Amino acid sequence: MALSSSARPIEGAVATVGVSDRVAFLRKTYAHLGVALIAFAALTGGILKFAPKFSWGFSKWAFGGNFHFLAVLALFMIVGVVAQKLANSPTSKGVQYAGLGLAVTAEALLLQPLIWVLMIKFGNREMIGQMFAHGDVTPMMSGMASSILLQSVVITLAIFIGLTLTVFLTKKDFSFMRGILSICSFAVLGVILASLLFGFSLGAVFCGAVILLMAGYILYQTSLVMAHFPPTGYVAASLMLFSTIATLFWYVLQLMMSLRSND
Repeated sequence: MALSSSARPIEGAVATVGVSDRVAFLRKTYAHLGVALIAFAALTGGILKFAPKFSWGFSKWAFGGNFHFLAVLALFMIVGVVAQKLANSPTSKGVQYAGLGLAVTAEALLLQPLIWVLMIKFGNREMIGQMFAHGDVTPMMSGMASSILLQSVVITLAIFIGLTLTVFLTKKDFSFMRGILSICSFAVLGVILASLLFGFSLGAVFCGAVILLMAGYILYQTSLVMAHFPPTGYVAASLMLFSTIATLFWYVLQLMMSLRSND
């Protein structure tokens, strides 16, 4: 789930410093975010290409039972909290970057099972069956699977860029959304937990609801970045935004898969 920071203004926040310092902070934040997204894509593809047996083994175990994926989700949430705490460390930039790197690595691992589902569901099933029968786990991305993946990336970036520009251009403060976003996040976690425990499918409607929730987080977190982060907190700010974008992409990809499977 997306990470967030307190909406409460703090001493030394960006809104209280000069224009040049504020611009420098924003440039550093979004530069770090861009690098994190590139690293996320490279690491996700790298694991799939250079460690396919590990990727497949982890994915197979994660989807081997509801409690397995529940364990993966719980571990991911713990790692996310630890990463955010590291990124907020006031003592060392190295520790902050370690938190960002930890989050990027965790998201790349979490995406592996979904990528395998995409390749198997929208690939040549007969060829994939023969491949696994011979013990070969070489990733095979069909044209349709590649198209769905690319469309999901474009949609995710379009949502993020559009909402970010909305905040920057209107200069409206969306930090008031903190309470409702927190309540909705707990509701989403409750539904996910119930689906894992009782074995029902969440479906496209749920994915759409989470996408809307992540859109709300983008508005809220962009407001935090503009006015409530200290000028030295660009690593933590980029991690916060990265976490939301990665979560948004996870559900956009699931939604696209669900819609295309009904074609």
